[in-house]
Formats: sequence, structure tokens, C-alpha cells
Amino acid sequence: MGGYEAQETSEGDGVPDFLMALPAPEAPDGDPFERCLVDVVRVLGLDVVRGSGIDDYEWGHFVRAALREACKQEAPFPEQSFEVLLRAAVHDTDPSFNRWFVEAALNGFGRGRVRSRLIGYLRTGTDVERAGAARAWYWTALPLDHPHLRAAGPGGDRTEPDDGAVGVREWNEAALREFVDNEDLDVRRCILPGLPLRPSAYPAQLHRLVEEAVAIARSHPDPYLQHRVEHQVRG
Repeated sequence: MGGYEAQETSEGDGVPDFLMALPAPEAPDGDPFERCLVDVVRVLGLDVVRGSGIDDYEWGHFVRAALREACKQEAPFPEQSFEVLLRAAVHDTDPSFNRWFVEAALNGFGRGRVRSRLIGYLRTGTDVERAGAARAWYWTALPLDHPHLRAAGPGGDRTEPDDGAVGVREWNEAALREFVDNEDLDVRRCILPGLPLRPSAYPAQLHRLVEEAVAIARSHPDPYLQHRVEHQVRG
């Protein structure tokens, strides 16, 4: 990861007309994502085998491709795949490719259930899981493109209408508190891009926290936080 993303801005406001890409997180001890990939293949019965000479990066892409194909086939997902898919989404450190695990879970189990689980990770997970939940949350706004995909068993009976606003206020409030209270750099980096920094987005009792979050980002020694906050308060 690294580099910059193109972004149009107004002229003369003193803010550079690009967005810094989200820096890659520090590698956690062990390789939890590798274990997650093994579980996704096993629980969903994906037709993919890791051959000799396949490195971790390629293996991840093979599993994601097999998962996308399984979604297109719209075969029922086993109930236990819900947690397996969300764990993979949370531990996938690539903020672009983690979408395939989120999208599969959304279509199989519904937006409300996926968002509720990510809020749980944000509130009670490890710092690695909190940062991963923030990266995964971005993709929970995806449309449900596989309407006939369901989880097998009682968990697959999704009769509630799809509500794009479900869980958003709860997430925003939890993310704001986490950004202010948690000094872990990866957590703050991953939360900030999706964090509304308008007081009007929160109840009155949280307006002070919005001001505190802006002050933390502006005064932080990390260039990414400094850069992102100026774009967001201006937007």
C-alpha cells in the first residue's frame, strides 16, 4: 500500500488536490488471514487447492475468485460461514480486496447482521480486529447483487427489507469514541476516512468528541491523519 489517490478539490483552499492512500498496517504476530482463508475454503467447500510455488498473495486471490464464483452460483451458504467470512474480511489487510468477503456475507446473511457483527468487532475486538472492522465497514454499503443467495437453515430466512441506513448511526458513534479513546495508530488510520466530522451527524452530547477527534488528527505526528482530517473537515 502507499502512494496517493486522485481527488478533485477547489482551488486556493490550501489543501493538496490528492488523497493519501491508507498506509499498510503493521503485520500482526502469526498470520491470522492465512488461517481465515483455509477456513473459508473448508466451510464453503470452495473448489480451489493451493499448489506448490503459490505464495500467500496469489493464494488469497485464488480464494477470493473462488468465493466470487460461489456467489454467482447462489448455492446456499452454511450458517457457520457467516463468522468465517466476517473474520476473513476483518483480517484481510487489503482495503480493496476485503470487499469480496464482505459482499458474500451481505448477500448471504443480510446487511443488518453483517453491520451488527462489525460493530461488535469495533467495540470488543483486538486492535487488529478493530482496524480490520473499519476497513470492512466501507463495503457494507454495496448493493445486494445476488438476491437468491441465502444461508442454509434458519439463518437464511431473510424476509426483512434491505435498509441501507441500518446500523450507521450506531457505527458512527462507536467509531467516534474509538478514534478518540484508542491511541493505536492503525485503528485511528482505518477509522478516520469513514468518520463523519460534522457535529450535526451526532447527538448533542457527542459534539465535544467531534471537536476532540479533529484536534487529535490535526496535532498527531502521523502525516496520514493530518492529511485526511483537512479533507474531511473541508468537505
